[in-house]
Amino acid sequence: MENKTRTVRVTIAAFVAVIIFLVISAFVTTPESVQQSFWSLIPPLIAIILALVTKEVYSSLFIGILTGSLLYSGFNFEGTMTHVFSEGIIASLSDSWNVGILIFLVILGTIVQLMNRTGGSAAFGNWATRRIQTREGAQLATIGLGVLIFIDDYFNCLTVGSVMRPVTDKYKVSRAKLAYLIDATAAPVCIIAPISSWAAAVSGFVEGENGLALFIKTIPYNYYALLTIAMMIMIVLMHINYGPMAEHEYNATEKGDIYTTPDRPYANAEDEARGHQGIVADMLIPIFSLIICCVIGMIYTGGFFSGTNFIDAFAGSDASIGLVLGSFCALIITMVYYLIRNSLSFEEMMGCLPDGFKQMVPAILILTLAWTLNGTTASLGAKEFVAGIIANNAAGFASFLPAIIFLIAVGLSFATGTSWGTFGILIPIVVACFQTTDPQLMIIAMSACMAGSVCGDHCSPISDTTIMSSAGAQCNHINHVSTQMPYALTCAAVSAVTYIIAGLIRNAAISLLVGFVIMLAVMFIFKIAGGKNAPASTAQNNN
Repeated sequence: MENKTRTVRVTIAAFVAVIIFLVISAFVTTPESVQQSFWSLIPPLIAIILALVTKEVYSSLFIGILTGSLLYSGFNFEGTMTHVFSEGIIASLSDSWNVGILIFLVILGTIVQLMNRTGGSAAFGNWATRRIQTREGAQLATIGLGVLIFIDDYFNCLTVGSVMRPVTDKYKVSRAKLAYLIDATAAPVCIIAPISSWAAAVSGFVEGENGLALFIKTIPYNYYALLTIAMMIMIVLMHINYGPMAEHEYNATEKGDIYTTPDRPYANAEDEARGHQGIVADMLIPIFSLIICCVIGMIYTGGFFSGTNFIDAFAGSDASIGLVLGSFCALIITMVYYLIRNSLSFEEMMGCLPDGFKQMVPAILILTLAWTLNGTTASLGAKEFVAGIIANNAAGFASFLPAIIFLIAVGLSFATGTSWGTFGILIPIVVACFQTTDPQLMIIAMSACMAGSVCGDHCSPISDTTIMSSAGAQCNHINHVSTQMPYALTCAAVSAVTYIIAGLIRNAAISLLVGFVIMLAVMFIFKIAGGKNAPASTAQNNN
């Protein structure tokens, strides 16, 4: 009761502070003064701070949207309402890319429901638990599957979550830990995979160069992605938990509570087998169909079947349309397979459609608000503001440019919730500044930009990848953000130091080796500190 009262007081204080800030802003700003200035970063910062303080993401995102619209319209009522709804939420839901992602979510939710109804998920869980004998094995299997599904981060988040949830639940891995493992093998793997939607996006931002060839050159310098993968493995093998994650893991292992908080955002989703006896193939066939069909769908949108080679087709693909086409074909294959096997009746399969949609409602709602907030921030010129700072000062950064641009990308991606938007605005600037004067530094700085974008995206509660990781793990979104942030910031600190070294010595292998050594040392420090501070039972498990 005392904790609930304190939470209510903090929430009220936070909202009062926002109201006071808005009243002051009405007197000191004009629509012209906020454009391409520090004011343009205020709306996402308010949304993020409110979400972390109040633990309530929907209202926090809407207040961020409302704040940005008030600043944009000069606190005019009609202009604010128009910007919030017509130019904001409705425009976000009218965007073809966004609609494609939402359709993909609904189809994927339906496929997951079908697998659960047939008992395929339970059968796979039983099969996997007979072969995965330890808690560490369950976590390593999650990491391994995440690394294998490198095509697209959205696809990665939801597929890995649906496949591994039964296994991690069996071994009492907290949903927060599962969400972290999913998130940390989504964007970090995609950003170092030459054949992925991310590689295609980066290639499109580079003019006057072979974008894909340049992307491949940046991989050895993408320290945040590489160190994140190494850090995950160290955390699992060394039994390290710190920050809020330690409480979630303690509750999971010692109390059998994999959620920690009372909130169960997906508890009402129908996922029982309802008496059906499934087999492992009931899960594997839909998953493999999904992977194969999504790859075919993506290269189709890139013109592969019109004569374009595979690499160029992937570089020119439309991930949103490709994922919709692929997932729809996979849905048809899955339904036909279940009908042939007599696993489900046609009526039962149709019943999975609304249940699949219902399962994805939290993710769809958060995504819609996050996209709207991103559009509101863009209308205030946030990206141009940060880009101007980089362009005007890049020449003076010299060898420290990679580390500095990494930190700038972290901040911008965190505030806007988009990694693609961040490196989309910063990479062309880096290329223009160093393309002719220092090509090697250009490659390192490009990689730092991409790494920083992924890092900020990891930390941000308004990031679509973070939101989908929560959905994939069926974890409370704020729980995922608060538990993942200390891990992401740890890796960010080590990566920043590594970029300083890379900018000075210009050697990818040596810099990466130093980064691994620093990361290992940091993990040992957390291991020792965690062993001293953990409850007796947890300390015993950690050793």
